[in-house]
Amino acid sequence: MNAPAGFSDVLVEDHGAVRVIRFNRAAKKNAITRAMYSAMAQGLETAETDKAIRVVVIAGTDGIFTAGNDLIDFMEAPPTIGGGDMPPVERFMRALLGASKPVIACVDGLAIGIGVTLLLHCDLAYASDRSTFKTPFVDLALVPEFGSSAVLPGIVGRVVASELLLLGETWDASRAEAKNLVNAVFPAADLESEVMKRAEALAAKAPNAVKKSKALMTKGVESVYTLMAEEGAEFAAQLASEEFKEAVTAFLERRAPDFSRFD
Repeated sequence: MNAPAGFSDVLVEDHGAVRVIRFNRAAKKNAITRAMYSAMAQGLETAETDKAIRVVVIAGTDGIFTAGNDLIDFMEAPPTIGGGDMPPVERFMRALLGASKPVIACVDGLAIGIGVTLLLHCDLAYASDRSTFKTPFVDLALVPEFGSSAVLPGIVGRVVASELLLLGETWDASRAEAKNLVNAVFPAADLESEVMKRAEALAAKAPNAVKKSKALMTKGVESVYTLMAEEGAEFAAQLASEEFKEAVTAFLERRAPDFSRFD
């Protein structure tokens, strides 16, 4: 599935050797649709083959990185990870995991669900001081996605990861920095210039040395693909569950879900 002509919910712009892929659906808090995932995947895939591009930055709009998946769009065609036809979200995440060139996340404001998951697979991540991070998978009767069940505990430790993946707590930028979810925090007005400064410095380095160094640091990515399939199977099972139906109904009705009848 490719984004339609004139599609503007994702902007892909090249600034010299740096490609910026930007969520651009602020009216919907940059909630990600299938078409957006396709556009982002294409931006990453073409960066791989374009010798002029040496670094990719993933950013959002002013005060909003992304609110995660667009729930209505998501429910129209729930993804089956590792199945037959590759869903756009899997195409995007595989392009991110497989990127040989450095990818930098530029987080300003809200980062929810996959907005946090994708940070785990970037090479560098920076946030503004007004950013917040939340992974409400269990709150929606779902499970972690795209290797986050192993990668996040590997970064922050299992008991700390449980704050996000089990309790669904919200982290502010200071806690995200303290627990190594992001490299550094900057004032919102300075964030993009600070990120671009680092992206341009990285783009000026020997490209083969950079790519080979990244490849050495990400040697275990094959195990992440295996875990993605396992998570995908559990995710699909939860999508078909009564728990998930209750969670979505409660979300749409703007009430707290009632899981008291479930074992």
